[in-house]
Order: sequence, then structure tokens, then C-alpha cells
Amino acid sequence: MNRADALARLEPSPIGHLATVRADGAPHLVPITFALDSDRIVHMVDHKPKTTTRLQRLANIAANPRISLLVDHYDEDWTRLWWVRVDGMAQVVEDGTEWEAARQALALKYHQYQASPPSGPAVLITIVEVSGWAASG
Repeated sequence: MNRADALARLEPSPIGHLATVRADGAPHLVPITFALDSDRIVHMVDHKPKTTTRLQRLANIAANPRISLLVDHYDEDWTRLWWVRVDGMAQVVEDGTEWEAARQALALKYHQYQASPPSGPAVLITIVEVSGWAASG
């Protein structure tokens, strides 16, 4: 699957799984909302309930900015299966024009964010490599 096809599958997907690395080297994987904003992927800490605002994924990115994002599609018809993985470099921003652009991109994708936009830190992911697979070619 080429990069353009992979990103075309990824873009409308409602959920992705963000992998970061803890300080001890252990993987950390969480489901996230995300949007494709030009040549990068954006994610924000939103209002959904969390046990703390000091999220492990943010600490992991601060210590090691390398991430992977996996988006996949399952179907009972296995000829419709596919997955896309983005490897990239992430940074956390808490305000400014890039933060606002991430907020707007997410509000365009998710109607829930139009009424209650995310207000936490934004994760900006620079895409380094895109790989993917589809059962139907």
C-alpha cells in the first residue's frame, strides 16, 4: 500500500492506537482520537474522564518523542481487512497557533468537539514513515 492510499484509509477512521515508550523501555498503548492536518497527525487531551491530567503518554513523549500510531479496520468479510501504521516524531504543545490548528482540525473531524472543544495539551506528530496492508490489495 502506498503512502497516499494508506493516509486516505487512516484519515476518516474514528480511532487510532498510540504507542509510546515509558522511561523503563516498556511500551504504552492507548486509544486516541486524532486528525490528519496537512502532513502531520494531531491529537489533544480532551474532556473525557481521566484519572489524572498528568497522562503517561505526554510524559513518554517528553522523554522519547518516537511514536507509532496504528489504525485498523476489521470486518467479518476478511477481504475488507486493512491496517495502517504511522511512525513519527511527536511533540507536546500547550498553546499557540499550532495548538489552535490542532483543536480546529479535531473539531472538523469530530462533531463532539464542536460543542466542547478539547482544551488540554496537543500532540503534534510529524510523519516519518507510513506502512500498511489491505486484504484486497
